[in-house]
Amino acid sequence: MLLPLRVEHAEEMAGVLADPDVSARFFGGGEPPSVERLRAAYEWLLATSSDTDSTISWCNWVIHLREAYCLTGFVQATVSPSDRGPSAAVSMVVGSPWQGRGIGKETARALRGWLHSRRVDIVVANIHPDNRASRAVADSAGLTPTAQRYDDTVLWQSHGTGEPGEQ
Repeated sequence: MLLPLRVEHAEEMAGVLADPDVSARFFGGGEPPSVERLRAAYEWLLATSSDTDSTISWCNWVIHLREAYCLTGFVQATVSPSDRGPSAAVSMVVGSPWQGRGIGKETARALRGWLHSRRVDIVVANIHPDNRASRAVADSAGLTPTAQRYDDTVLWQSHGTGEPGEQ
């Protein structure tokens, strides 16, 4: 289940993001984020997302695993206009203890469906070519790699009906 991000999620999310390998991949190395750092980031993100250019939507959720009643990661989508219609840049992190359970794929498909229901059919994600799990998640949501590169990542993109497998 995706829950809208709240500042109160910082404490539990600090535990989810405590693995240095997860932090290195998403936060560019260094120490995993502290509760205080996440709280400040969430406060800023929530205040800024409601204060930005009205043509851009910042959408942020935490991933809640119902069976275990715990948070397992987060997902973001930045929706903005493009010359081909609204597009969304997406990213996701699933904490190490919950990886390999299909949570990323289920979340990506749910996000893709949510975006499609809002007429956002162009979805992009930057994925490191060595990250097999992220490539599998993107593929399950109907994204395909492009020839475009950004730093050490490959741009994956989807456009069309918005339904995975219907490009």
